[in-house]
Amino acid sequence: MSGEHSTSESFSVSHFAVLILLAQLCLPHLSAQSHPRASDLLKQMTLEEKIAQLSQLPGFPIGEFKEQVGTPPEEVVRKYGAGSVLWVSDPKEINRWQHIAVDESRLHIPILFGLDVIHGYHTIFPAPIAMASSWDPKMVEAAQSVAAREARAAGIEWTFGPMVDIARDARWGRMVEGAGEDPYLGAAMARAQVRGFQGEDFTAPDRVMACVKHFAGYGAADGGRDYDSSYIPEELMWNVYLPPFKAAVDAGVGSVMSAYMDLNDVPATGNGWLMRDVLRDAWHFKGFVVSDAVAVHSLITHGYARDGEDAAYKAFGVGLNMDMASGTYLKYLASEVKQRRISVQQVDEAVLPILEAKIRLGLFEHPYIDESRLQQVLNAPEHLERARKAAQRSVVLLRNEHGALPLDKSGQKIKSVAVLGPLGDAEVDLLGMWGAIVKPGPSVSILQGIKEKVGSNVRVEFAHGPNIRRNIASMFENIPMSLMKEQPSQSEEEVRKAMDDAVAAAKRCDVAVLVLGEIDLMSGESASRSSLKLSGGQEELLESVAALGKPVVLVLVNGRPLDISWAAEHVPAILEAWYPGSQGGNSIADVLFGDANPGGHLPVSWPRSTGQVPIYYNHNRTQAPEDAPDFKSRYWDSPSSPLYPFGYGLSYTSFSFGNLRLSAAEAKVGSSLDVSVEVTNTGSREGDAVAQLYIHQRAGSSSRPVRQLKGFQRVSLAAGAKQMIHFTLGPDELQFWSPAKRQWVVEPEQFDVWIGEDSTAKLHEEFRLTQ
Repeated sequence: MSGEHSTSESFSVSHFAVLILLAQLCLPHLSAQSHPRASDLLKQMTLEEKIAQLSQLPGFPIGEFKEQVGTPPEEVVRKYGAGSVLWVSDPKEINRWQHIAVDESRLHIPILFGLDVIHGYHTIFPAPIAMASSWDPKMVEAAQSVAAREARAAGIEWTFGPMVDIARDARWGRMVEGAGEDPYLGAAMARAQVRGFQGEDFTAPDRVMACVKHFAGYGAADGGRDYDSSYIPEELMWNVYLPPFKAAVDAGVGSVMSAYMDLNDVPATGNGWLMRDVLRDAWHFKGFVVSDAVAVHSLITHGYARDGEDAAYKAFGVGLNMDMASGTYLKYLASEVKQRRISVQQVDEAVLPILEAKIRLGLFEHPYIDESRLQQVLNAPEHLERARKAAQRSVVLLRNEHGALPLDKSGQKIKSVAVLGPLGDAEVDLLGMWGAIVKPGPSVSILQGIKEKVGSNVRVEFAHGPNIRRNIASMFENIPMSLMKEQPSQSEEEVRKAMDDAVAAAKRCDVAVLVLGEIDLMSGESASRSSLKLSGGQEELLESVAALGKPVVLVLVNGRPLDISWAAEHVPAILEAWYPGSQGGNSIADVLFGDANPGGHLPVSWPRSTGQVPIYYNHNRTQAPEDAPDFKSRYWDSPSSPLYPFGYGLSYTSFSFGNLRLSAAEAKVGSSLDVSVEVTNTGSREGDAVAQLYIHQRAGSSSRPVRQLKGFQRVSLAAGAKQMIHFTLGPDELQFWSPAKRQWVVEPEQFDVWIGEDSTAKLHEEFRLTQ
């Protein structure tokens, strides 16, 4: 997987010809089927105007753009137009920019406005890692359709989502933006989000064009350090890291964003294997590719490009259509054409899909926002109801000893509740990083949600406890669009007083609900961490309150698994809320007091400690297999199994799985099997089960993972009810990319099948594929 570039400083004429031909081949040839309006516009455009369409301008000044271009972005729009503008979320500002493009530029081509609408614009839904915990693609699709409707009403036609990077290392800050560690679940969530954003066709006035990111391998950064290099074998790329991207492409995603990092020593933004061999040739992607922010210019920083001119050439040459915010294309592409290193035809082919996207989005007919209807869309009551339901379905009950939850809200069993911790009264922090950067509406804190839930029946006290802060500040705290703020620093005396006040409040109350975890700045971009321990005195607070001997409930607000090994042994009830969004406080209160039954399941393996990461369930077998009778651990100081396995989640009811049947014990390669299982609600109340199907291929041309998720269904069952669930195992589920054969294969071998509630499911059957 190497980029196709020459190391020579000088090129012959024949070398130039070959390079131009190769670069031409890597771009999608759309002219034969392009929209007539786009083709007509291209004929009228100067080279500089075309290059402007290949440029995304920053909505506020950044150093790289000023260094490269010198001219303010608004002046670029007036003179040449622009493909896109990002980092503008205010509708009035969007209209102002659009008037410059449509009224003052020569060809009156409207701007495509892009923004990171990751899980909501005004109504913020749970963070993507949380929505993946729902195992409910239909709910996720509905959530993103609301995000699209609100964003489009505000003038955002293009969202930089979904993020589908597979993440196996919880230290990596951007785990929060994806669907966790598994390619099958990740692909399902990718499809759902693309459909939610775009609908059947993003030409609809309440839809936006999606942009799947970060292509590809970004989640495997060395040491979990954001932006650091990834080294991923080709078989892992095809089998683990690429499937969610392929699912998004198959769902019709309109655009793709390249990643920041080096992939096997070639930066993703200049990586010909990714951009050409995979995306264009293997997948036949016909949309356009945009870099991540200033990633074209960063090719110089990587040591991959000699200078800005070389960076523009290398990024454009592998098929990157649009330069995000660096101004490198604006400054250097025209020179590359004049030197005949890039042809005008190549430029035309790169511009066409951008123009066509604007046409399909209806921007030429309706370039401006109707501000008079904006509030009606943003404040639709059904949006809040959907957000509340989404958060209910996304929380994961990790522990519930002796039925500690749900709590009684009538005032008969408990008279008082202490809500404790630095996230108990948080509002903006419940939105997560990207929820706080768009235009969020009011959010409900967990404290407020609990107070409204119990009313006057139960006395509610609150104590904040010690503040939590990053040791190193985030670059996102002070950007113009951000609502995120660090909690103030405290002296040792202030920390001790805050701790004592919280413990005293717990002493006065019947039950303590501790809300701990990470403020929004602690999880997201540029938010990797070296330790997963609860920071800022939170562990001490938790253990001090638990030592009182009173009932304790731990609610986690966070974007990744944290080290809760002590809590998993000593705290009766643990609820993973993730970043639950605008209605988070109400939703968590609904679950705590039993008005909603938790049904979420983990999309990641939960480590016992930082020393276990990266950790994931779908690893290969070894010469000392974990299912051997005498196996204990791969470590001498700790179990090597996760604290909670992938797919794990509890409920206020219980379920059993039985009558696992396959339609045949033997089948031909290329055929499909029906797999059925009976799920029974064995508890006393209605609840949701998540049936999960795993397979293992026992032998073949390469070693296969111990288990692989290949089907799931979330079903709601009344107490005592049963339901037969069916899955299909066909070529799509049984194929893998073989490093030995260097192709996709379905092999005639023996297979195991398990179905249950998590990746340790015991209910088992087997079958054989034959030629």
